[in-house]
Amino acid sequence: MPLFNQSIRRKIVGIALGLIVLMLVTSILSMVMSSKVGILLDELTNRYIPAYGHLARANVRSLERALALRRMVMTRMQSPTDEEAYAARLHEFEVTDRRIEEEAEGARKLINAIIDDPRTPSDNAALARIEIRIETAVTDLRRDLDQDRATLLKQVDAKQMAEARATLEHIDGVRDQFNQKIDAIRTDMLAQVFFSTSQVIGHQRQAIIVSGIVTLLAAIVGFVFALLVSSGITRPVRLLLAGTREVEAGRFDKTIAVSTQDEIGELAAAFNRMIEQLRHNERIRETFGRYIDPKVVQGLIDRPEVAIDGERRVMTIMFCDMSGFTSMSEGMTPRGLVKVMNHYFTVMSGPIRSNRGIIDKYIGDAIMAYWGPPFIEENEQALLAGLSAIDMAEQVPALQKQLPDLLGIRAMPAPCDLRIGIATGEVLTGSIGSELMMSFTVMGDAVNLASRLEAANKVYGTRILIAQATAEAIGAKLELREIDRLAVVGQSAPQAIFEVMSRAGALTAAQQDLRKHYAEGLAAYRACRFDDARVAFNAALESSPGDGPARTLLARIAEFEARPPAADWDGAWRMDSK
Repeated sequence: MPLFNQSIRRKIVGIALGLIVLMLVTSILSMVMSSKVGILLDELTNRYIPAYGHLARANVRSLERALALRRMVMTRMQSPTDEEAYAARLHEFEVTDRRIEEEAEGARKLINAIIDDPRTPSDNAALARIEIRIETAVTDLRRDLDQDRATLLKQVDAKQMAEARATLEHIDGVRDQFNQKIDAIRTDMLAQVFFSTSQVIGHQRQAIIVSGIVTLLAAIVGFVFALLVSSGITRPVRLLLAGTREVEAGRFDKTIAVSTQDEIGELAAAFNRMIEQLRHNERIRETFGRYIDPKVVQGLIDRPEVAIDGERRVMTIMFCDMSGFTSMSEGMTPRGLVKVMNHYFTVMSGPIRSNRGIIDKYIGDAIMAYWGPPFIEENEQALLAGLSAIDMAEQVPALQKQLPDLLGIRAMPAPCDLRIGIATGEVLTGSIGSELMMSFTVMGDAVNLASRLEAANKVYGTRILIAQATAEAIGAKLELREIDRLAVVGQSAPQAIFEVMSRAGALTAAQQDLRKHYAEGLAAYRACRFDDARVAFNAALESSPGDGPARTLLARIAEFEARPPAADWDGAWRMDSK
């Protein structure tokens, strides 16, 4: 109905005009009360809430200012300095610097407007204290930051990086103090908003009582009409309060039905827009959870300094690659290849996550993952990585059967299998990248070694190879077999490498014989007793025909018999390719 789309003042005036004969005096009183409600609602909508919004944005502006300052410093630290870029960063910093005061000044103006308005029963003393606190907070911030900024620029120009870093930390502390002051002010301001809302509700209820008296005098029709109008006023307010409580509880799925076009309707519409934005932000967070491991996100939230400064930690790194991928991809359509790779990554990522590993990235058909603090304890990481590798290898037979069915073909163009390399060592963890995009990852010799061990599986005909440090950390918790002493590309000192055969106590009799004969052959091989080594490796092949490491070392023995190794040979093999 058109009447319900009018302002609150016009609604009440409409009732008074309709019943002018019976309630002339009462209508005047109702008009005054409805005007008071309109004033209170106008003050709540156009002063209290915007003032609170300015204070909230002041926090955001302080963070933007800190970010702009860091960008300006980073630009200045480049060698040689790009003066044009530095000038742009300086301008950006000055703009964000002014915005803090602009937001604070906007809040103060609105608060002073509330205090100066004699028509509303606001707590002027409390508002005056809030206004003074805002001015004091901004003044203190400006005084401290101007001094620190000048000091920082001098330190950066003088390449005094340690002092500059300390000054930046002090600036961050000043910013945090400012944000704490603003947070406290916002809390007090929110109490004033709730007080103003209660005043609106109180005056609305008074208007309802007056309308009730009018309806008694105006008989049944007037009473029903007034009841409908008053219900149209109070229901949106109650819905708004209920919706506010839902948001306070962290639930963003409830919107308010906008049934009027008055001030309350506008407030309800603004509330609904806010809810939609909150839902959108939540969807973004859930979406990015598929691209960034939630444990990494939570770890960075708990310790944000790790992302900025980086840390050195002992971690276990895994590289997993699909053998035969190149030949397989050549005979497949792009859609089929994407379907196969998505299924392969899904199957192989499960054991990593179930064993508390962090998937760092997918590189073509390879998976890079890591285990280590702060996500798990240091003494667990090697074992969990080994268990993940065993679980992944156990998925291969089922995967080989699933892929043809997935593509609707009788057989895959090429057989697929796994090659896994695992290494443990000290790495650097932190956010690596550019200003446009960053990635929380690990870097170091252990990462390179794990990648090289994954490739070494192709040489030895194995699935899972681990470094010596990883084997020492696992101990007897898994069944291991020493394969060789190997120096991969990029390393001069050789180290023992091991194959993960199974879980502890799960070896078959044939596997036990294989490990025993292979160990005897390996000892003879390193001692240059090649005849004894050949006998032992052949015995290993009798226990497990097709054993890759035994075949590989038998081939080397044949080469050494034609071209014997040097007298000082240390029994190690050096890879000359990645």
